[in-house]
Amino acid sequence: MKVFWGLGKFLTLLFWVVVVVNIVRPLASPFHLLVSLAGSLLFLTHLLELLLFNSSVKHRAHPWRDRLQILLVGMFHVQGLSAPAAVNETNKEANHA
Repeated sequence: MKVFWGLGKFLTLLFWVVVVVNIVRPLASPFHLLVSLAGSLLFLTHLLELLLFNSSVKHRAHPWRDRLQILLVGMFHVQGLSAPAAVNETNKEANHA
């Protein structure tokens, strides 16, 4: 599953490269509008994700780096955030120590 999340991050970053290239040097006539529209919609979606997951990012070691990664790759970074481990019989001694 980590390969899937890593591939998603890579493809999202590749899309952002296309958006930046489109800003610097616009693509052919209909495509520059579509890429700009898709980029702005993706940015708004990632901004909404950042607002929704801000409380879980606040208490991490590097919250600003996590916020930047959520703005860049969105849910692919949120899925990688570690959840607290549940206490069960196998890791009870590790949690106790």
